[in-house]
Amino acid sequence: MADGDWWRHGVIYQIYPRSFQDSDGDGVGDLPGIIARLDHLNGAPDSLGVDAIWLSPFYPSPMADFGYDISDYCDVHPMFGTLVDFDRLLAEAHARGIRVIIDLVPNHTSDQHPWFLESRSSRSSPKRDWYVWADPKPDGSPPNAWQSVFQRVQESAWTFDQRTGQYYLHSFLPQQPDLNWWHPEVRRAMDRVVRFWLERGVDGFRIDVATKTVKVRDLEHPTLEFAPGQPDPTPPADEAEVHALLRTLRATLEEYGERMAVGEVFVLDPAMMARYYGEQADELHLAFNFHFLRQPWDADGFRAAVEAFERVLPPGAWPDYTLSNHDNPRHASRYDQGGRGPARARVAAMMLLTLRGTPFLYYGEEIGMTDVPIPPERVVDVDGRDPERTPMQWDASPCGGFTVGEPWLPMGDVANINVAAQRGDPASLFSLYRRLIALRRESGALRWGRYRSLASPGGVFAYARQAEGETLLVALNMGDDRDRVDLGVAGRGSVVLGTSIERDGEAVDLRSVALARDEGVIVRPEASASD
Repeated sequence: MADGDWWRHGVIYQIYPRSFQDSDGDGVGDLPGIIARLDHLNGAPDSLGVDAIWLSPFYPSPMADFGYDISDYCDVHPMFGTLVDFDRLLAEAHARGIRVIIDLVPNHTSDQHPWFLESRSSRSSPKRDWYVWADPKPDGSPPNAWQSVFQRVQESAWTFDQRTGQYYLHSFLPQQPDLNWWHPEVRRAMDRVVRFWLERGVDGFRIDVATKTVKVRDLEHPTLEFAPGQPDPTPPADEAEVHALLRTLRATLEEYGERMAVGEVFVLDPAMMARYYGEQADELHLAFNFHFLRQPWDADGFRAAVEAFERVLPPGAWPDYTLSNHDNPRHASRYDQGGRGPARARVAAMMLLTLRGTPFLYYGEEIGMTDVPIPPERVVDVDGRDPERTPMQWDASPCGGFTVGEPWLPMGDVANINVAAQRGDPASLFSLYRRLIALRRESGALRWGRYRSLASPGGVFAYARQAEGETLLVALNMGDDRDRVDLGVAGRGSVVLGTSIERDGEAVDLRSVALARDEGVIVRPEASASD
């Protein structure tokens, strides 16, 4: 595997800047706060050990959608700091061996972006066609029945502009008008944005709404299918043109060396998702695989999802997995049926960090942060995503070490779930993540080896990871009972790492490995063991 393939074998950690660390007491996280916490991630003896961070938007924005409504693509919101702070963050991260990926939001801007203000000023504006405008129907209603993505809003994707007498398109909020990617000047302007950040030294982009950027030109286009059986009334994309655009972006990235793009491809059909890698693996480096975000706690379901993804990837493409992010409930809460969330979080960590593919971690998952109930008077997000965006829990102080002010969202259970309490505890979830990441870094089998499912009893997900000269066997008990697993190899082995630290180093019979409920083990066969 080439050095430039860091995005294949690295571990990537998502930071929601508002919620990671506040440096100035205003209750909102910022770039200097992230800098102050980089040693948590890498560069210190007790660091987590991640290889890259992905920063959610920090750009100037009216914050109608908390930064995904951008009013300037080439600057930093004063709430988060300055471009000087960003450059320092980049330098400090790189000094610790941490790559930096930033959000690119090409589908839409803020309605306060100078481009849209100019576009909206007149039908004859030079930038009028930088956005999607259309005449009303004869009765004055919107051009068609397309709907906004935000389910809680349940409104038309069109807003009427009284001044110019036309509707403009917005796949999300009315404050987020969609760009018209058929216009060559839009493409040139966004190319300048991409190059602005690449020349500052960023290592890649997470592309927001990567599958929807170029809309169909036909406003009477029939409703498309988002995934089998799931009608999507939102503005449909011209898929062929989206793929062409991604190939252009890939070519730009390759001009700059070891850079990458991971796309938000919220498609649950694996074959459809795999198309965004490109037939020649010349589009996205990684297409976000969100299947686990919808997957119930079920061994057969996880196995089927992994096998399906492995089957459809084009040659040269690489899988990836994530369990939580800023738009979805945290998995420690999602899998907490019967109070088993903490134990299942340990098994989930072992799965995520031992599968073939790039793992994406969401800030706080390394300590088991859960969704936080938000009182009605504290709700701020238009689509109900506040519970998974609450501030990082660094210590047991009232504001969790996140701020000395009033946090922008309520804090979670800082007394029982925090970094300081877990950092020195070898049996903690944080220590398990550290050990898993360290093992992954040392093991060719885990970083780039082959994946093979192993036959296992119901409730157990078992698989082999193999590279030249190394085999590791992983068994994860997701069932309700204790079990014994035949790993398909005759002979003995030893537990390299268990979700329970007491199992580490234990000698086992590979034909009969004992697993407690909600327990996982990574086993190394002895040299004499054979299939």
